[in-house]
Amino acid sequence: MLIAGDFADVTGGQAKVAIDSARLLADHGLDVTFFAACGPVSPLLDHPRIRVVCLDQKTILDDPNRLRAMRSGLWNRNALAALRDVAGALDPRRTVLHGHGYAKALSPSVGRVLTGGPLRSVFTMHEYFLACPNGGFYHYPRGEICTRRPLGPACLSTNCDVRHGAHKAWRVARTLAARGPGRLPRGLRHVISISDTQARVMRPFLPPTATLHRVSNPIAVGGAAVAAAENRTLVFVGRLSPEKGALQLARAARETGWPVLFIGDGPEAEAIRSANPDAEITGWLSPAQVQQRLSEARALVFPSLWYEGQPLGPIEALLRGIPVVCGAWSAAAEEVRDGENGVIYRAPTVAALTEALARLPEIGRVDSTDLAARVSPQAHLARLLEVYEAVLTD
Repeated sequence: MLIAGDFADVTGGQAKVAIDSARLLADHGLDVTFFAACGPVSPLLDHPRIRVVCLDQKTILDDPNRLRAMRSGLWNRNALAALRDVAGALDPRRTVLHGHGYAKALSPSVGRVLTGGPLRSVFTMHEYFLACPNGGFYHYPRGEICTRRPLGPACLSTNCDVRHGAHKAWRVARTLAARGPGRLPRGLRHVISISDTQARVMRPFLPPTATLHRVSNPIAVGGAAVAAAENRTLVFVGRLSPEKGALQLARAARETGWPVLFIGDGPEAEAIRSANPDAEITGWLSPAQVQQRLSEARALVFPSLWYEGQPLGPIEALLRGIPVVCGAWSAAAEEVRDGENGVIYRAPTVAALTEALARLPEIGRVDSTDLAARVSPQAHLARLLEVYEAVLTD
């Protein structure tokens, strides 16, 4: 197998899934080539059946030469040439090229190999960049989900970017590069969605001939079961940025009197402290420390204001018996049974979240046995092998 992505280290959920998949495939006995633009190389890729090809490039944001970063982000010629060489040396009868994103470094140029190279391919959508210029169908200045048609007149005339209008213009240019010479997504024959929400949002923008496969991310139980009904603290895990809804949680928790713990950091940290002086903000913690603090949770609150893909935090909480509170529009809601293992609210407002928190006492013991089986690393591996077989026989 040939796995290609922006990073060779665990820098976020997208890279973690790619690296975890490589390990699972290698442990299963398959030879894996892991191709990445940016280092360092994770120790998790140190495996006798994994060969790493890392270009040691910089991400678009990390490159101090901004002109070079902009040019490479639109079309990374070096990455394209290197991926062509690697793919060309592998047996097309037994090898699938599995793409795991391109927005941080590889650029749309690798679409030429994904859609017209020597290997059959499949692409996992970890976000929404195959259609939406900012990758999230989210209007950052307005703080709301965007339903404009990507690159349509309403989209092109709207500054929805998290930074500024010029950055939106550059992202539009990158999307045009993807749709044009990159042949993304029009040239893809097989695409993986990580949630039903993502599949529903993206299906209209994928080629009608493309086969859409549903493959959950691999998620293992992170710690011992939690007697959540005996706890009092609401827990948020993630970046403290506007689209994540943490400020809404700070206000709702203060209004309802729930103690609240924020694990993470970001631009809204001070606003959260101002809105709820009693809130605890830990900053970023190690995975083990996160799991330790989760044992204090009465519920994990996931107030994200956009669709998300398949957020790991809510599933990790449910696997430990912790209820989840989330919005109906988010992919997190797919695993929440309202009134049984959590609470789903219908509007992205403080008032709606406040009402949801008031319902928490009705949630008792959470049983996630079925969920654990569906999202386990073993289930992920089994689905991947099924998809690869479908790709190779297409």
